Amino acid sequence: MRLTTKGRFAVTAMIDLALRQGKGPVTLSGISQRQAISLSYLEQLFGKLRRHEIVESVRGPGGGYSLARSADKVTVADIIIAVDEPLDATQCGGKENCHGADAASGTRCMTHELWATLNAKMVDYLDSVTLHDLVEQQKQKEQKEQNVVVMHRHAPAENTEATHSILNGVN
Repeated sequence: MRLTTKGRFAVTAMIDLALRQGKGPVTLSGISQRQAISLSYLEQLFGKLRRHEIVESVRGPGGGYSLARSADKVTVADIIIAVDEPLDATQCGGKENCHGADAASGTRCMTHELWATLNAKMVDYLDSVTLHDLVEQQKQKEQKEQNVVVMHRHAPAENTEATHSILNGVN
């Protein structure tokens, strides 16, 4: 079972949007450029997110999107469900007719409960992670990247090759 591009892009775009809250509406073209996601695809996703009242739009010059509620009130499950991402590991889509398309004649497979339990665990987990959590993780990651200092030491001419090997990770 995999999360598709739709769910991944929706979560990524929402993190991008949430990182820019308080600076005015965020344009989809800006998100598109920063995250390398097709503008037309973002328009489809944000239409669904707006209908689920996760984002709100502002029209006209200086318009764009902003969160409809605070980032700590939006979960990853909210986002994924809003864009119609299926969160189902069962073969039957939860209809319990794993061995036949007709619900009356179909029977559950032997592993149905396993996959149904996995579905519940996935939803519980995704419902426990907020957009605020993801934004904070991203901010911490960016802070760590800014704190990395590259140090260079001038070596005597005879040690230049050894120094280059060490700096390039060659032993």
